[in-house]
Amino acid sequence: MQRVNEASIAVLNDLGTLDPTFDVQQIGLGLLLTVEIEPDDDEPTIDMMANRVLTLRCFDGPQGSLPQSVQEIRGEILSIPQPLTSLHSPATGRPQLVAEDTDDEHANLTWIRFNEALRSSNVPVYEGRYGARMRIGSIVDGPFQFTLISD
Repeated sequence: MQRVNEASIAVLNDLGTLDPTFDVQQIGLGLLLTVEIEPDDDEPTIDMMANRVLTLRCFDGPQGSLPQSVQEIRGEILSIPQPLTSLHSPATGRPQLVAEDTDDEHANLTWIRFNEALRSSNVPVYEGRYGARMRIGSIVDGPFQFTLISD
């Protein structure tokens, strides 16, 4: 999760050009989320993580303090699905990304449910596309990068 001044995402087709079936998504001040769904993530976990994102006080206040959440600043969220992957680096020096998701349908539906939970608090949420190659741009307001874990 990154605090951003602006961010955008475009989905690419098999030729590496913009997919005409997907409108470029853009946000202003808010959060850029890279969301990785674990196989055991369930409804209570999703609700808890959405609440953490919405209430995390990571936006500027007086004298460098961070007293405001994305809700309080009326910010926006760009949510990007990040399938579970591993980088295997054989001795040849040519690393390969290997998908670790055993249930893409669970991961996609859980990511959609997570975005719905974020929207339930009236924060505008824009999305990428699960399983697609995407071009992501951002102007980060930081350096602020947060990793939220569901434990």
